[in-house]
Amino acid sequence: MTSLDKPTENTTADDDARAATEAALFEAFGGVRGMVETVLPGLLFVTIFTINKDLHWSAIAALAVSLLLVVVRLARRDTVKHAFSGVFGVAFGVVFAMMTGNAKDFYLPGMLYTLGLAVAYIVTTLAGVPLLGLMLGPVFKENLSWRTRNPGRKKAYAKASWAWGLILLAKCAILFPLYWWADTTQLGWVLVTLKIPPFLLAVWLTWVFLAKAPAPIDVFAEMEAEEKAEEEGKAALAQEDGEAPAAGRHRRQT
Repeated sequence: MTSLDKPTENTTADDDARAATEAALFEAFGGVRGMVETVLPGLLFVTIFTINKDLHWSAIAALAVSLLLVVVRLARRDTVKHAFSGVFGVAFGVVFAMMTGNAKDFYLPGMLYTLGLAVAYIVTTLAGVPLLGLMLGPVFKENLSWRTRNPGRKKAYAKASWAWGLILLAKCAILFPLYWWADTTQLGWVLVTLKIPPFLLAVWLTWVFLAKAPAPIDVFAEMEAEEKAEEEGKAALAQEDGEAPAAGRHRRQT
């Protein structure tokens, strides 16, 4: 191997690590389809309400499309967690809006969830257990090994969690004043507009931080290797135990 070969191998390894990180993030956050399922119910609600100002029809349409997305997922035997979370979010919004008679309250549960999630990202990071690490650890097959065995990766999770928390707080700083001062259509269109760009920014920053971090420790592979070594050890002991009586019998015969 020449010195010219080494950078090529390092570059390939880095590219593989980044590709694996990108694929894991894509899976964890639902990808393009997950974004569509997140945006579509709110978009349908604000579109119908802008046209006819009818809270009931707007709410029914948003809930119906959320349920349809779940049915499609189930029919295709795909992961339904993103679609189900959308249904619950829309259902809470519908209940709030119907109870108060204020169409703006359709958006209130989602806004409160965003605020709570922002606080959770920041608080868990300050506590030394960044939320993003808890979420992505199983995806990368490292579970919580990053906490004590991989400090560089823990630092990357902390940076990414700070990014998520601050981005979501900035989003709340825009939406909550609008909830109090703007009308339903203005709030709805701003909220729909802010669904994807902050999310993509946070995911991109997460990818940047994790792509530069040390590789995850595959604890599942470690457990499998330990189990295999234990089984091989037991087999070797059994073989030794079987050979010992045979050797004793041979000595007595001679």
